[in-house]
Amino acid sequence: MSKEQIARTGQIIYFSHGGGPLPILNDPSHEKMIHFMENLSPKIHRPEAIIVFSAHWEEDTVTIQSGREPELTYDYYGFPEAAYTIQYPSKGNPRLAEKIAELFDGNGIEWRLDDKRPYDHGSYIPLKMMYPLADIPVIQISLHHSLSPQTHLAMGKALRPLLEENILIIGSGFSFHNMSRFDFEGKNMEDLQNNAFQDHLIAGCCDEINEEKKWEQFINWERFPGARYCHPREEHLLPLLVCVGLSGNPGEKVFDDYILGKRAVAFLWRDGGVPAFELS
Repeated sequence: MSKEQIARTGQIIYFSHGGGPLPILNDPSHEKMIHFMENLSPKIHRPEAIIVFSAHWEEDTVTIQSGREPELTYDYYGFPEAAYTIQYPSKGNPRLAEKIAELFDGNGIEWRLDDKRPYDHGSYIPLKMMYPLADIPVIQISLHHSLSPQTHLAMGKALRPLLEENILIIGSGFSFHNMSRFDFEGKNMEDLQNNAFQDHLIAGCCDEINEEKKWEQFINWERFPGARYCHPREEHLLPLLVCVGLSGNPGEKVFDDYILGKRAVAFLWRDGGVPAFELS
């Protein structure tokens, strides 16, 4: 595959976006994650548009952000004043929003457009590290409030035609998300339940297995060891299922380290079959 062909293919990434605005505030427990995010964009080809599935937006009907210049919502509390002055003046992409709606419609997924929806921190915090100039159009798509694994896998599969274009599709969540178990001081990072769960995510995303078996595994993700310990509620895992549904190929683990004292992972899929990058 030529460089020109590679540049026209879509890319999919799922990452753990950290705790609220803490990465932008240079919180020490996010050091490895900040390094990863700041060095991610030079290692993938520059997209013409970005789509984000954020753990922080759920709707009863799958909703597509369609405004031309979405604002930001500071959807967190109890942080220093600097957290409420963050800016990310990205443009929206109404034409892409309409195309997504057509793809959902053709796959029996109920949808609606929302031209008032602001960017939430699951979008602008990681993007501010990846693309600080905010010069690539970004739209968000909500999760479905049912939290159905099958629904989110199907949402991803419906968008596979977008992989023929130079679009970056992001699942922004957290592969460990038990608020009562985060370790802000990093004193008890060894966690057998979390390690087992992360290892199962890695195998499910990266092993060479057929799609039917892969979907069966993720539909039944609660059977993974430590599943409900790691995700008492699964909204931070569901963006990963969208990514799994999107890609027909195995992914590559591109981050495996500690955030807020807990092991977390990230995966990259390039359906052109191009190797991603080495961990650093």
